[in-house]
Amino acid sequence: MWVRLLPLALVAAGVAVAVFTLTHRDAPMPTDLPTLTADELGPTTAAAGDEVATFGTGCFWCTEAVFQQIRGVKRVVSGYTGGQRPNPTYEQICTGTTGHAEAVQVTFDPAVVSYPELLEVFWRSHDPTTLNRQGADVGTQYRSAIFYHTDRQRELADRYKRKVDEAGVFASPIVTEITPAATFYPAEAYHQNFFNDNPRQPYCRAVVGPKVEKLRQVFKGRLLAE
Repeated sequence: MWVRLLPLALVAAGVAVAVFTLTHRDAPMPTDLPTLTADELGPTTAAAGDEVATFGTGCFWCTEAVFQQIRGVKRVVSGYTGGQRPNPTYEQICTGTTGHAEAVQVTFDPAVVSYPELLEVFWRSHDPTTLNRQGADVGTQYRSAIFYHTDRQRELADRYKRKVDEAGVFASPIVTEITPAATFYPAEAYHQNFFNDNPRQPYCRAVVGPKVEKLRQVFKGRLLAE
């Protein structure tokens, strides 16, 4: 998220918003995304408490703000996962050398929102066709990734990825990696709940806010505030 690192003088002058608007390609939010059929979902069992899902969609400021809107989501934590370095810092992550992805860990009530529904939010809220990149953010830390916690999550993620690809929803093939969940390191405190706490920050105004608003239009009826 290079805009975060721009000199404060540029941010204060409003230049950061202008520069980013010119270079950032907003993530698509398709309206014709297919969903998994009952046969594709397979047998289900009664939910026995909260579950956890972990996703990487580039900037975790965006991802956190998006999933926080969904009814049934109880907690969203921004952090780092999928790499080799223990206890990485944000500065280390930004070098792109730790192997970690910026990600969010979502605690949800499966009796209210299912894992396939969270996958639908995942597909709609970023561009899964750009390898190690989301807009102007470039590097393996911005890769599109699903970190599954159970075999069931892996199976559903694989099926949904294949179905979206076969439907031709996106102009290019999906490059999202589907990999086992690894140690998740929560990001620094100032990254948590970032959009809600900093709605006037230039990156939030130019990127996160519009993305959240798009999601609210697409997912009417499934939002926490409704």
